[in-house]
Amino acid sequence: MVFSSVMFLFRFMPAAFALYYLTPRRFKNAMLFALSLVFYSWGEVRFFPIMLISATVDYFVGRAIEKKRGDKRACKGLLAISLAFSLGSLLFFKYTNFFIDNINLLLNADIPNIALTLPLGISFYTFQTMSYTLDVYRGKIKAEKNYINFAAYVAMFPQLIAGPIVRYSDISREMKSRVINIRQIQSGAMLFIMGLGSKVLIANNVGELWTQVEQIGFDNISTALAWLSILAFSLQIYFDFSGYSLMAIGLGKMLGFDFPQNFHYPYISKSVTEFWRRWHITLGSFFREYVYIPLGGNRVFKPRQYLNIFIVWFLTGFWHGASWNFVLWGLYFCLFLCIEKSFLLKYLESSKILSHIYLLFIVAVSWALFAITDFSRLGVFLKTMFGAVNGDDWMYYLRNYAASLVLGIALSTPLLRVISEKLKDNYAVKSAFAAVVLFLSVAYLVDSTYNPFLYFRF
Repeated sequence: MVFSSVMFLFRFMPAAFALYYLTPRRFKNAMLFALSLVFYSWGEVRFFPIMLISATVDYFVGRAIEKKRGDKRACKGLLAISLAFSLGSLLFFKYTNFFIDNINLLLNADIPNIALTLPLGISFYTFQTMSYTLDVYRGKIKAEKNYINFAAYVAMFPQLIAGPIVRYSDISREMKSRVINIRQIQSGAMLFIMGLGSKVLIANNVGELWTQVEQIGFDNISTALAWLSILAFSLQIYFDFSGYSLMAIGLGKMLGFDFPQNFHYPYISKSVTEFWRRWHITLGSFFREYVYIPLGGNRVFKPRQYLNIFIVWFLTGFWHGASWNFVLWGLYFCLFLCIEKSFLLKYLESSKILSHIYLLFIVAVSWALFAITDFSRLGVFLKTMFGAVNGDDWMYYLRNYAASLVLGIALSTPLLRVISEKLKDNYAVKSAFAAVVLFLSVAYLVDSTYNPFLYFRF
């Protein structure tokens, strides 16, 4: 069950919030935990025990680290148990067949694949539980003593499936005491509706262009259509993921939580360095806090710093999926980040227009690496992008998708935020706008069968 579905909007969400608000304050975490288990089990009932086991292991490891605080060796051993279990679960379910396929290729073996289904949200909740035990080990937070509180944090349905990656330190105070008032619920509802509109009205519409081009075949399109389609995919993946994150943040706010921001207009960036401060902020924060800085960060000599960046971006790419194209995608960004740190950043700062064009070009090519898992098809698409394949096929798609593309481009800038700030005291206009967005989104969901969620597989 995803947020952008009629099932969630008109069945689960009204029932869940009615039960949650009617529950006495002291039992709200227990109710949140129960609702989250129902949400998760709706589509993956056989996998919710894995999530519960993960939460249970890290809960007891956190408590044990707290008790053994003076024994550094014991704490390291307990942390190793937690990390081994969390990473082991992620590697097993997400990468087992990837490893088997590569062993078969290298050794000319014939090891059969294992019939595995990726548990929903495992990439996200695994990172959350790991961040908890690491923070307890480092003394940044106290271990949670109440199991229900901790399990509710891990299983919390707004951010369970696709983030944002919420660290326990972000909401530890709210887990114990939070205020829920009408203004907060209204603010959360507004964020949820804007996220729903982003996902349904923009991402889904422009995404159909990319899907149609994939169906045609990359060897049957012109260079102009190749660029038009990758523009569509760039907008689709942004509004798909940022819209889902915004819905999660809105739901969290309606429950009394303030989740961290996950996107901040990344396409207005003027360098790859800036882009990755604005895109999937919570993932970047996780790798910076728990990988890059412990490796030495930028406090080491240049060759070691570049090695640290390489490790982080290899892992970032690999985290996104069990396919070499994701690793290539991560290392592609690693290359440009190293070039920028080496000398390019100071030149990019001298021209806002050229630096923005540079960033958009780099990112557009990166999305081709991300979207196409088959290297032979990727090669065909890149050859078409940088070739001179003539054709007027692009005109048909531009006519059909011009409105969606223009709307997506406009809303990937702070334009809507600027308008909203000017109308901050005009609640009636903002409410009417939200009502229109909600109506159009629901109408689209009822009428259309095209409703993919790109980050669902991660």
